[in-house]
Amino acid sequence: MKIDILTLFPEMFKAVTGQSMLGRAVEKGILEISLTDIRDFSNDKHNKADDYPFGGGGGMIMMADPIFGAMESMSAADKKVVYMSPKGTVLDGTKIEELAGYGQLVILCGHYEGIDQRVIDYWDAEEVSIGDYVLTGGELPAMVLIDAVSRLLPGVLGNENSALDESIYSGLLEHPQYTKPREYRGMEVPEVLLNGNHKLIDLWKLEQSLLLTKERRPELLEEFLKKNHDFSKEERKIIERTLQDK
Repeated sequence: MKIDILTLFPEMFKAVTGQSMLGRAVEKGILEISLTDIRDFSNDKHNKADDYPFGGGGGMIMMADPIFGAMESMSAADKKVVYMSPKGTVLDGTKIEELAGYGQLVILCGHYEGIDQRVIDYWDAEEVSIGDYVLTGGELPAMVLIDAVSRLLPGVLGNENSALDESIYSGLLEHPQYTKPREYRGMEVPEVLLNGNHKLIDLWKLEQSLLLTKERRPELLEEFLKKNHDFSKEERKIIERTLQDK
């Protein structure tokens, strides 16, 4: 997948895209990330990229012309364009899976009080939000989107199934995890995880995920039960017990 990022602050991305999982994905050629400084396309001698809004109001608005120039430089008309905006569709598991299906993404990071609406309209940009709050710019939300999408690309994670097994993607919140030592400061790893009986381990994981989801995200539990019907006899017993418990 190729991801083009349009931003006023390209240096913000270097520490993230060059490290850890994303850095390895770039090295393997699975992910290609290109950074474009919108100011480079300003026709102002001071590289100005913003101005006061028509109709008044506080703050500054990013101008259309520099963004259009940046978009045209990468042939954005042929690519999926995403604008990080608190007004957009919330970035959830379904949206991440959808975006991961594109071969190319253009991510536009706004700043100040936003961007000229004509940019969104002309380039048919989909507005995407990471939550119901406002940040100083679209750079941090863009990093969240890139990280989440990249995890679903084949070859990025060591275990091809791990992304879909994790919290949210499986439909339930993830069960508790443990590693060595078996006992730490009086706290022990649940015995079921040590006995080697994979069937019992899977049932324990299901039960723990059900309990956590019921407590913290009951709406996810409802959706999970609606979409999944092919449960074993043992799984159904656990589900029924979980639903009955207060």
